[in-house]
Parts: sequence; C-alpha cells; structure tokens
Amino acid sequence: MPDASPDIQHSEVASRDAALLADTVREAGALALSMFRTELRNWTKGASSPVSEADIAVNDLIRERLQSAVPDYGWLSEESVDEPARLDKQRVWIIDPIDGTRSYLAGREDWCVSAALVENASPILAVVFAPVTNEFFFAARGAGATLNGGTIRASAGAELDSVKVAGPKPLIERLALPESTQILPRIGSLALRLCGVADHRLDVAFAGGQSRDWDLAAADLIVHEANGTLTTLAGDPIVYNRPEVTHGVLVAAGRDRHARIVEHFRSRSVS
Repeated sequence: MPDASPDIQHSEVASRDAALLADTVREAGALALSMFRTELRNWTKGASSPVSEADIAVNDLIRERLQSAVPDYGWLSEESVDEPARLDKQRVWIIDPIDGTRSYLAGREDWCVSAALVENASPILAVVFAPVTNEFFFAARGAGATLNGGTIRASAGAELDSVKVAGPKPLIERLALPESTQILPRIGSLALRLCGVADHRLDVAFAGGQSRDWDLAAADLIVHEANGTLTTLAGDPIVYNRPEVTHGVLVAAGRDRHARIVEHFRSRSVS
C-alpha cells in the first residue's frame, strides 16, 4: 500500500497536535484550579514578576505531556529557562502556565492557562482556558475560533463611538475616544483581555510594552481567527520565537476598527 499523501499526513499531525494541546491545557487548568485559593509558596522573579509553586507545577505538567508526545518540537515558557535550541525548530510550543499570576494569588477570576503551537514564527494552534469561569477558547489556523465549542467573532464596524475598551489608561487616552466610550476595568490576564476582543465582549484591547511571546501567541491566533487583528500601533504583525521575545505596545480589534485605530496612530506619528 502506498504511503499517505503529504496533505493527509499533515492533516493527521494537525489533528493529533490539536487534540494533544486541548487535552493538556484542560488537565493543566484543573491542576491550577485545585491549587487556587490555597496557601502557596510564592516569590518574585526579576524586578517585580510574581511566581508561585502553582505556576511551576502547571508548567511541569504541560511540558511533560507535550514534550513526551512530540519531543522534536521546541519549547518556550515563562516558567522555564530559555533554551536557544528552540530557534532552530520549525515548530515550538509557547506556554504561559498561569497568565495573570497576580490575579491568581489574589483569588480573583481573571487568570488562565495560555498555550500555542507556533510554526515558522506564526501561531497555528491556540488554547486559552480560564478554569474558574470554565471558558475554553480554541483556534486552529484557517479554521476559525471557538469559545466552549461555539464560534466567536470580533465586533464588526469601524466606528469608535460607544466602544468597549480595556488596557492601560494612558494608551486609551492616546486614542482620543469620545465620551461615550466604555472603559472597562483592566483584566489581569493579558491573554483573556485580548480574547475579549475575539468574543466581542471588548471592541478594543491594548497591551502595554513588555509583553512576551507567552502572553500573546495563543490570544493572537484566537483574535485573528475570530476576524480580528492584533498588531503594533504601526500595524506590524507580531513575530514569534525570536531571540528577543519582548514586544512593545499592541492593539487588538475587529479588522475594520483595527485599521482605523492604526491609521489614527500613524497620522500622529506614534510608534
């Protein structure tokens, strides 16, 4: 019998990877939830970034599940030592075990597990799971985005009147929105903030500077597959799995509204 065609083989790998990622993130979310609102050891890494034993436990679970299944893929996670070998990999898992650790430690709901598979610097699979509210966002490149199995779409239109916005206040003020704007409380998890655009709870979401690949990769694909766009203020797409994983100021919105916002900043020479 002849070997399966490349297209069939690729489809089988994609289905395998999608199921693997979804199952792993569900398991990781359950672990994080089991440790939520308990007494946890926690400490600060770098200048001010909190981390807890829950972050590490969830990271270890995800890494063991994914890398034992597909050991040839690269690995980049907020809670792992960066390994330069990832730069030579065509496919790389990009993981934030608990996005919104401050919220997690404070007992709030706005945290999640965020995981993506990136191929040639662009995400092709994505899961963002908020266990407390049981919200499971999923996207595969070219196949749309879902929330708990239902298709989601970013809000349509280009108008900026009466829009719902979240993000750092200085960025929102630079957009010079009308008084009818609804500025929502800042969401602790950046991934969830961006996913709010994908399911039109938000019309616009900003990310301040210093976000990393693991904060963005999964939500980026989910927003894109929901007919939205996430870019720099200049309209440049995000490139993943580079030596430098830190990004500047970003904006997400439905495609038409996003284009209008980018034009606003371009006309004011904002970079």
